[in-house]
This record gives sequence, C-alpha cells and structure tokens, in this order.
Amino acid sequence: MHPDDSIYQRRYTVEEYFALEEQSDIRHEYYQGEIFPLDGFGPEAMAGATFTHNTLKQNCVMALRQGLRGSGCRVFDENVRLTIEDFFTYPDVLVTCHPADRAETRTVRHPVLIIEVLSGSTEGRDRGWKFQQYQRLLELQQYVLVSQNRVLVESFVRTGHGTWELTTLRQPDDVLLLIPFPLRLPLTAIYEDVDLPPLRLADA
Repeated sequence: MHPDDSIYQRRYTVEEYFALEEQSDIRHEYYQGEIFPLDGFGPEAMAGATFTHNTLKQNCVMALRQGLRGSGCRVFDENVRLTIEDFFTYPDVLVTCHPADRAETRTVRHPVLIIEVLSGSTEGRDRGWKFQQYQRLLELQQYVLVSQNRVLVESFVRTGHGTWELTTLRQPDDVLLLIPFPLRLPLTAIYEDVDLPPLRLADA
C-alpha cells in the first residue's frame, strides 16, 4: 500500500512503526514517535530511486563484498534497518563487523561504515540532521556521501579526538580509502556504468 499523508499526523510506538513497515510499500524513518518517508517528500521522492542511484549503490555493495570476503564483516543495502536508540532508518549501504549484529535478522546496531547516495530530496538530511544522528554510533568510523549528479565523493572519518575529518574526491582516477578495514575503492568502480555530464567550471 501507499499510505496517505494522514499517517504522518500522529505518533507511533516502536511496535506500531514496525507493523507499518511490514505493510507499506515505501520505507520510513522513525524518530521519537514520528515517522517520515525515507526518500523525503515532493515529486522527486515520489518518483523513487533513479537508475543512477541504484547503480551507484550496487557498485559500492559489490566492491565491498568482494573486498571483505572472509573478513567476518557483513555488507548490507537499504533493505536492512539501522537503529540508534530512538531513531530507525535505512542507509543505502552499511558494513558491520560486530558479533552482536550477526544474531539479528533485520536490524543493525554497530556499523563501522555507512554510505549514502545523495538525491535532491534527501541531500540536506544526509549532510545535516542524519549525519548528526550517525555520529552517536560509537563504532562508526567512516561516513561517505556519493553524488549521483557528478563525480564527487565526500568521506568523513572519525579522528582520535572525536571530530570528523573530511576528504573530497572529484577525479575519476581518485581512490577512496575505506579506513575501517582497510580497503581502496577507486572512483571508477563506484561510478562504473554511470553516465554523467562533464564537470562544469561552475561546479568545481
């Protein structure tokens, strides 16, 4: 089903939220009793994920699964729920190496890496409020944002002082260093089979 806007006018228990997710054909975030459509509001969100968004997500998942084979770490895509106390969401890609997460069937609590593919309807939350929530995860070491409009990857790495250090990659031959493992992920692998327009001077 596709719930109407009235479902966003009330508050939910966690159990009610879980029941709603089982019935709905769209996924929702949950925060302190309120729910929000995962892909945001507006025409772009209602259209669903683009081919580009899906390809970028799959490229990251495939590269990570190949690189982490035999490591004991597990790679999940957006169908696996992440919980941070009173917040539930579905990151595009996450990796957990924590033994407690292996006993779960739907929910991850201890990721070391999260990747979000940006879209117009979610970019503000991915950069702002959602990143603030992710920083509450004590095991999280790296947060990566991937643009689907141009070759652009932003990597936030937690430092020993509890701050986050940003590295921005813009060239196709740049390499993303995945600190928790470590792995090297070329941007050519992330953007494989993705057709993007040339970088304009105004975008640099």
